[in-house]
Amino acid sequence: MNRPPVRLGLRENAAQFGLLVAVNAFVGAMVGLERSTLPLVGRQEFHLASSAAVLSFIVAFGLAKAFTNLGAGALAQRAGRRRLLIAGWAVALPVPLLIAVAPSWGWIVAANVLLGVNQGLAWSMTVVMKIDLVGPRRRGLALGLNEAAGYGGVALAAGLSGVMAAQFAARDVLVVASAVIAVTAFLLSVLFVRDTAAHVALEQSAHHTGTGGSPPRLREAFAQASYRVPALRSCSQAGLVNNLNDGLAWGLVPLFLAAHGAGAAQIGLVAAVYPAVWSVAQIATGHWSDSAGRKPLIVAGMLVQAGALAVLSLSAGSVAIATGTAALLGIGTALVYPTLIAAMSDAVSPVARAPVVGVYRFWRDMGYALGAIIAGGVADALGYGGAIAIVAGLTAASGLWVLRDMPADHQRRSEDAHSRFCRRPDAALPRGTEARQT
Repeated sequence: MNRPPVRLGLRENAAQFGLLVAVNAFVGAMVGLERSTLPLVGRQEFHLASSAAVLSFIVAFGLAKAFTNLGAGALAQRAGRRRLLIAGWAVALPVPLLIAVAPSWGWIVAANVLLGVNQGLAWSMTVVMKIDLVGPRRRGLALGLNEAAGYGGVALAAGLSGVMAAQFAARDVLVVASAVIAVTAFLLSVLFVRDTAAHVALEQSAHHTGTGGSPPRLREAFAQASYRVPALRSCSQAGLVNNLNDGLAWGLVPLFLAAHGAGAAQIGLVAAVYPAVWSVAQIATGHWSDSAGRKPLIVAGMLVQAGALAVLSLSAGSVAIATGTAALLGIGTALVYPTLIAAMSDAVSPVARAPVVGVYRFWRDMGYALGAIIAGGVADALGYGGAIAIVAGLTAASGLWVLRDMPADHQRRSEDAHSRFCRRPDAALPRGTEARQT
């Protein structure tokens, strides 16, 4: 049977792109289920008194996801994106069972290690595969759509699980819903998703002719994306702090609201508003960053996040104020989230994309672990408001770091960075090449 010719572009690959959007919505929903239920399960069913103990499941999740991102980026070129996507969903299948039969909080933490591996493999591969399909021209829009689907899934699952937890046992809601999601997404990935290796080869030949470049070694990619290249290290630290405050929103805000008398449905509302606003707004912000540039949106987004958290810290647990700040936090995150990945992707050649984006995602998801440790420890010492205020300060500092460290004309300068990410020296992408891409 003849296969259709391989072409780059969103419209040209609409069916596969749409399928990957749906799969990513399932990835987000797996995490969204926990946002309005699991901290309360820790307090009510396992009688955990310490905030740090409750948030230990986020530490385990963040560490597992961060290191999986790193490995997935390095393996994607050799093992294939599709195989890693399927492996990610296979790892998710035991998660509902572990939560259902857990006799202690340690089992919940173990389930979240598997969930972190699932998220690291499945979310990483859906991101990279969408970038592969569309090529360089509409990368920001593609990433906005990807992240919108993922966090739309987070919002929907968080809101519905909060409502259901007000009627049924929170753990039962979590177990049944996560089992349905994991099995459905696994079957979709096995039966319908196709690998994007041919698209990578096409883009590589079109924009990097004569180089035959191979992916950078992990050590090389790690150094460049972590500290050597100002544009990339700015993105990595901003991603880390972004997820640091997301970890706080996930683990500490439900406890903060519950301590001031909020019920499960009200907590579910706040837990859903934040990713819902983030999800919808980033379709526009991702597209906007293609024309306005990455840096202004990243700086503005981090400062908006900091302002939202500062107001929340002074809210005394008011559900109305928390809902407003959740919307503001969602706007700030929408400005930052797809733009950071697009900025990283701008700076690498197609074959180097997976390992370098994997390093960025490693640092970004380490933010979950650091956020849970900082928020849990400070909350035990100073209270919830103090912990939220400290994270607000860290977020503002991160935005100012980007303002100072990231080159203003990052997209243009990033063309020169292509040569640093292939083992063979690569020629810089000719100016205007992307504009001619069809």
